[in-house]
Parts: sequence; structure tokens; C-alpha cells
Amino acid sequence: MRLDPVALAREAWEFQQRLAEGARVLAQVGQVDYGATPRQEVWRDGKVVLYRFAAEGPVSGPPLLIVYALVNRPYMVDLQADRSLVRGLLALGVDVYVLDWGYPDRSDRFLTLDDYINRYIDGAVDHLAGLHGGPVNLLGVCQGGALSLCYSALHPGKVRNLVTMVTPVDFHTPDNMLSNWVRGLDVDLFVDALGNVPADLMNASYLMLKPFRLNLQKYVGLVDALGDAKAVEDFLRMEKWIFDSPDQVGEAFRDFVKQFYQGNAFVNRTARIGGQAVDLGFIDMPVLNVYAEQDHLVPPAASRALRDLVGTRDYTELGFRGGHIGIYVSSRAQREVPAAIHGWLAAR
Repeated sequence: MRLDPVALAREAWEFQQRLAEGARVLAQVGQVDYGATPRQEVWRDGKVVLYRFAAEGPVSGPPLLIVYALVNRPYMVDLQADRSLVRGLLALGVDVYVLDWGYPDRSDRFLTLDDYINRYIDGAVDHLAGLHGGPVNLLGVCQGGALSLCYSALHPGKVRNLVTMVTPVDFHTPDNMLSNWVRGLDVDLFVDALGNVPADLMNASYLMLKPFRLNLQKYVGLVDALGDAKAVEDFLRMEKWIFDSPDQVGEAFRDFVKQFYQGNAFVNRTARIGGQAVDLGFIDMPVLNVYAEQDHLVPPAASRALRDLVGTRDYTELGFRGGHIGIYVSSRAQREVPAAIHGWLAAR
């Protein structure tokens, strides 16, 4: 290994120059906000709020209800003007709503998956059905996709079309590192000791799936972009989303981990919500399953397992070249994903 002292000195000097320029740029960057699209509250149940996004042009067809995961905030689907699944869908004439779970506190500790599915999702769906006069289109994201699968199996008459995005179905695929970790967790002791699960603990777990990449490399890489105010704003906005996570409701967390991560309930057909058996064979509406080919949180095989479990004959898969987050915010995603969802819905 040969080291050139002159080259090393030059690289160190250039690094210091970039840091100095970055300090100047950071001083000019104001408060980073998120959410590119105006929205209006149309229904509420406690902390859970249903929002309708305002379209600049006409919208038509059944409403599309986005059900996001419990572990992150749903504004990832509308992060900024040039990285917004919502804006892409609105521009194509889709009437888009999102269910915002809010920030649970200790008073919510004993909410269950039954509450989230048969109270909150069902309440929002019934409200939209009353407004629009019929079944809704449902788009479930990640864990929200798993909740949407449960809901659609229990209430198939209320869902016209179902779209799942980066949704885990088979939780026991060999390449699912998160699942391998969680299967060894004494979740009863965990929840009994903590009550609600702190957001910081959840974030630390996700970051440790790729410790070098997510804890070091991306911050070193930021130095190369410090002279670009727009790039710095985009980076900070994403960081804000990552660390703006709600605590997890203890009982719902316990139930989800036991049934799905540990029991692989969809594949083994053992899922139960509110005492009712959940069989994905009762999902007879058209299904579009969108997965990310480089997803480290929900490996493609974990999503593609849905094909063999649903009862519908109208099943479509769409593989996206990207990762778990890139499917919403990359430039390729903005070109491909809203158009694919809209085209599939329009045909039905």
C-alpha cells in the first residue's frame, strides 16, 4: 500500500474547504419543512385523522385511501414537490386521501390491531363510502399494507381495488434480517417492561440493519454535497422524516410481532383480528402488489408471496428498481410509480 503525502495533504485541504463552504451553506438553509400538497381534515377519531389532498385539476373515480405504517409518519408519500407520490397521483386525476395515525401516548397503550383495523381504517372507509357512494380503492404501504390486507380480507365488500407497496407477507424469508432478529425477542417481557415502544429504540434498530451505511457513510457522503443548498435541504428533510417517528402502541406492537414476525400468520393462515380469522383467500378484489427489488427491510420474496395467498384472479405484480424508501422519493419513482398505479386503477 503506497501513500502519497502530497496527495493526502491535498485531499485533507479539499475536505476542509468543503466543510468551510458547507458551514456557509448551512447558515443559509432555513427551517426544513415537508408536505408539498395542501390537505384538509375530513374525519377524525381521537388522534387518528383522515386528510384529503387538494388537487389543482379535476379528479374522478373512487377515492384512493393511503394507509401508512405505524412506525413512521405518512408524509413520506408527499415529502416535497419533486418527490411526491401524492402529487403524481393527483396530477393524473386520482382523488387521494391519507390516514394519519398521529403520535400515540401512554393513554393509547392498550390499543390493539383490532382498533387500528376495525375501528380506524373501517371508520375512514365508511366515511369515504358515505361521501362517494361506494367502495374505496385502498393503498397500503409497508406495515400499512399488512393492515390493509387484514382489512380487505375481513371487509372485501368495502374495497374496490387493493394496492400494496413494499408490503411484508411472508415474514420468514431467509434474507429478512429484521425478521430474524425479532423472532428471538421476548415481546411479552419487552412490552410489559416498556409499555409503548420508544421511537428512538425503533430507529436505532432500523439503523443497525446497515450500521456502516446508515450511521457513517451517508454523513461522510454529505460532505461532497455541502456546497449545494438544494441537496442539503433534501438531505435534512429526509433526516427529519427518519427521526420524526411516533412511539409504538404496546399492545398493537405485541400482537403484530407475535402474529406476523414470529408466527408468519399470513403464510400459515393463523392471523386473527378481533377474534376473527383472517384468510387472504377472501381477498377477491383486483390486487396490485408493488415491491422494491433492492429492499433491505422487506425483501422482494417477502412481498411476492402474496400471489399464492389471495383469492382474486386479477393479481398484478410490479417490481421497482430501487430500495424501500427510493420507491417514493427517487427520480425514477416519480416517473414510474404514480403512472403505473393510475393506469392499473383506470383499467378497473
